[in-house]
Amino acid sequence: MLLALDIGNTDIVCGVFEGRKLSSTFRMRSQPGKTEDEYAATLLPLLAERGHSLKDIQRSVMSSVVPTLSPIMAGLCSRLFGAAPTVLGPALYGQLPLQLPSPRQIGSDLVANALAAFSTAGGAAIVADFGTALSFTAVAADGRVLGVTIAPGLATAVSSLTRHTAQLPEVELEAPAQVIGTDTVMSIQAGVMHGYAGLVMHLVSRIRAEMGIPATVIATGGLCGKIAPLVDCFDRIDQDLTLLGLAIVAEYT
Repeated sequence: MLLALDIGNTDIVCGVFEGRKLSSTFRMRSQPGKTEDEYAATLLPLLAERGHSLKDIQRSVMSSVVPTLSPIMAGLCSRLFGAAPTVLGPALYGQLPLQLPSPRQIGSDLVANALAAFSTAGGAAIVADFGTALSFTAVAADGRVLGVTIAPGLATAVSSLTRHTAQLPEVELEAPAQVIGTDTVMSIQAGVMHGYAGLVMHLVSRIRAEMGIPATVIATGGLCGKIAPLVDCFDRIDQDLTLLGLAIVAEYT
């Protein structure tokens, strides 16, 4: 089995694969101050809870956009599984069936998204990833990554709004039925949720127009389900797309 780790700014998302089949997933909080042993104390019970033992994992692969966590998690995988993980980064990009215009200026998670989209869409694709940041990655039918669009993520936007104002509270990421709010909570929810629905549809429309060819739009990331009911531009929702991309990386390395 393969353990894939997507190390993000908010969470470390883990998936156990048999080939390209995802057996189980779990999340750990990204906490750069934690030690390798502390992460092991979190990881091992989560694996066991899902019916996996250390001997089940023959290999690991990881993507990280948190530089301080990269050596900690790499060391953890080496110690637990007896071999260094495959670390997705510029040194490996040349082995993948993608062409990247700026290999050192694109997050490895977005490369994993692009690879999974290219491998499964059967043509050009746009990946909308709803994480700490909201990103849109455009991939041509021949595997060229055309570029990326980045905006603040949903939770990031709400946190920034409440952190920088004196009287606006934190709110749940839920969409009210109407956009004219009748109280403070509803007003923020309407502005953020319906506002982001408009942002998503506008950017997907513009990206499609600039690509000039039909493209499958795939939504992924932990918060994609919050926006999906409000838009009609997603062809497919796959919350585990990044993990699948990492599993496919392991096939090429």
